[in-house]
Amino acid sequence: MNPSRPYLLRGLYEWLLDNDATPYLLVEAELPGVMVPEQFVEDGRIVLNIAPGAVQALNIDDQAVSFNARFGGVPMDVYIPLAAVAAIYSREDGQGMGFGMEPGAELYEQEEPVQDEVQQPEPDARPQGRPSLKVVK
Repeated sequence: MNPSRPYLLRGLYEWLLDNDATPYLLVEAELPGVMVPEQFVEDGRIVLNIAPGAVQALNIDDQAVSFNARFGGVPMDVYIPLAAVAAIYSREDGQGMGFGMEPGAELYEQEEPVQDEVQQPEPDARPQGRPSLKVVK
């Protein structure tokens, strides 16, 4: 069976837009294949605004999320393998979904994170200042 993450991601993105919310993507920036502006990565993660007014050529396919955007006035092509997508949520109220327990998630666990000499945060440690996510039923 195909992983459900790309379907859930596309559906939640549309749901957020339909509710006039700003969709934010939480990304594990140190996983292989991730191309994001490194100067904005904090604690191995980056939060990206993927609203239509913030990005161009957004594509959410079965392998990755990709788009063009400006960061500090500099254009950049962003590429995020689906294994690196940790959550999608609303900027306004934190409504959305974290990934990792959805059907097919075990297929993304095969990709190992890049291990540098930097101490990796504990998996259950929550970054400070991040919005809390609520389960969408």
